[in-house]
Formats: sequence, C-alpha cells, structure tokens
Amino acid sequence: MKFWISSILFIFLCTTQAQEIYFPADTLWESKSPETFDLSLDAAINFAKKNEYSGARDLEQAILKGFEREPFHKIMGPVKRRGGPAGLILKNGYKIAEWGDIQRVDMTFSVTKSFLSTTALIALQKNIIRNLNDTVSGYVWDGTFDDPHNSKITWKHLLQQNSDWSGELWDSHDWADRPSASGNIDSWRSRKLNEPGTFFKYNDVRVNVLAYSLLQVFRKPLPAVLKENIMDPIGASHSWRWFGYDNSWTTIDGYKMQSVSGGGHSGGGMFINTKDMARFGLLFLNNGVWNNEKLLEKDLIREALTPSTSNTNYGYMWWLNAEGDRHMDGLDKDLFYAAGFGGNFIIIDQKQKLVIVTRWLEPSKLEEFLNLIYKNQ
Repeated sequence: MKFWISSILFIFLCTTQAQEIYFPADTLWESKSPETFDLSLDAAINFAKKNEYSGARDLEQAILKGFEREPFHKIMGPVKRRGGPAGLILKNGYKIAEWGDIQRVDMTFSVTKSFLSTTALIALQKNIIRNLNDTVSGYVWDGTFDDPHNSKITWKHLLQQNSDWSGELWDSHDWADRPSASGNIDSWRSRKLNEPGTFFKYNDVRVNVLAYSLLQVFRKPLPAVLKENIMDPIGASHSWRWFGYDNSWTTIDGYKMQSVSGGGHSGGGMFINTKDMARFGLLFLNNGVWNNEKLLEKDLIREALTPSTSNTNYGYMWWLNAEGDRHMDGLDKDLFYAAGFGGNFIIIDQKQKLVIVTRWLEPSKLEEFLNLIYKNQ
C-alpha cells in the first residue's frame, strides 16, 4: 500500500514539474490573467501603445533616413510597410497580455541575428561545424577568408561580431556599414584592422558573411534549416519569411540558393508575426526544450549567452543585461534579448519565466517599459 501511494506521489510530482512551463498547441494558446501571477500590466501596455517608434511606417523611408550617413547605402531586399505597436507577454508559457495585431507579419530587422545564431548552434549540434573556435577558412574555400587577416577569423568571432572581417559581399563594403563618426571615405577604407576577437563592431556586412558561410556548410538554404529544426517543432505558423537581397544568390552543388541577410537595414531579413517571435523566445526560456523535445542543447544556449571579452553585453547575437554600457538599471543582470531597428524586441527572463515581445516601441523607451512590468513584482 505504501509503495502504491509513493508511486502515485512520484508520478504526480514528475507531472507537476513537467507542466511547470506551458507550451501552446498549434492553434490554441491558453491565457491567464496577470493577476494570477500577482502582476499588473496595464501601465506597461498603455506605455507601449503611446510610445510608438517615431520613424515612418513606410519602412523604406525609415531605413533610408536611419542609415543616410552610410556611403553607397541602398535597399537591396524586400521591404514591407509596418503596422502599429504590438506585443505579447508570457508567464510560465501562458499568455498574460497582448496588444495590437499579433498576427501581422512585419520586418524584425536585427532580431533576425538571434535566429541566425541559432542556425549556427544547430550546425554545431549536428557536428557540421566541429568547434566554434575553428577558423572559417577551414570550411569556406572560395576566397572569402583567404587573406592573412581574414584567415584568422573563427566562427565565434563572427557570432560575437568582433571578427573585423574585411572585404565586400553582395556589393556592400564592410567599412561602409556604420562607419565611425569621424573621418571620410578615404580614412574608412584605409583603417587599421583589429586582431579578430579584440574589437566589437556591429556590422551587417560581416553578419551576412556569417549567413553566407553557414549556407556553405549546410549546403541548403538557412530558412529551410530553421524551419525543419526549430520553427516547425515549436508550432510556428507558416507565415514567416526569411529573405536575402536581390543579388545574394550563389550556386551550391548545382542549385541556385539565396544567402539570407542577418537584418533589414538594406531590406530583407526575418519577416514574422508577434506570436511566432514569442514561441521562439519560449524555446530559449526553457533552455532549448519544447514540450519535452530537446531542440537545442542547454550547454549550447549557455555558451550563446556568455559575454564576449570584447563586449560584456553581447553573446552570440543576443544582447545581455550584464554589467556594461548597455546594462538596464533595476532589471536582472541575467536577462537577455534580441533587438531590432524600429523597436522590435524579444526579452527573456528565465528566473521569472517571462517572455516579453514588443514591436515598434521607441527604442530609447525599452528600459522604462520593462521597469513598468517589473515594478509590481
């Protein structure tokens, strides 16, 4: 009798632990009120609605204005007019708040980078890349990494944005992407290169070099890799798209394939709805496990969220709230997030089991918005 009662108790405890995080079905996402978790979110939601990104809803105009100081900058990939403020907040996987049109597919700009780095984790997990400290020149042999400087660049350098890769890809020069405030074209072109791993520089050309290099090792388009290994297993919709540029096509094993971009600052990148962004965030909240199915190794996620030596607030294309220049006061130092132009964010708090997706929030208002969420906890 005692054994029977103990067995029932053990099964109950295991089931309770397994259900600690709720995972939505393909068509159903259970909601709970914020008050269930002693949260009050009205002030934060109203704040997000009132503090819409100040740039034009015509994103072609917003992009050209936002990057007007870059020489030779132009739109090379798809661009879509955006919607208004939207968002979704999850607690323990349950939907506890939403605003705006969460079904609308919009551009996400550099949120795309966190999807891109996830494909690199998949390559490592499948042993397509043996070690992220390997030089990329050992895998990509077409001249992209042949010169003395570029030949020292590792996969980790590309993921941490400290490679200082030098060259041209898809008619874009690395030095023309977010150039320094001082100087001119001549000084930007002739700048001294930094030793790979020593200097952080946010640079979409180098991010696109990573995407191109991953295409070379997978031998199949990255959207297909992401769909098969992540988006389909987490029940994402079929509405998301991941684009490259009009000219970012290459031939792999006789097949013409598009190399995708890691952002939308020249167009392209990830076009996705708010609900699918939240599903992606929920996977990382639960350390790569979706409804008892392990999609990503926990150790790989931990590695992706480790601060780099060149920027304590940056891992493998995830922003970290560690101590540093981008630390947000009043918020836990272990919080991490994906961030994109125009105020697109996926914020993940593993301790509080919160996923917060907000879209078209004035970027400078993020810290204030988050503090409104946490102030009543």
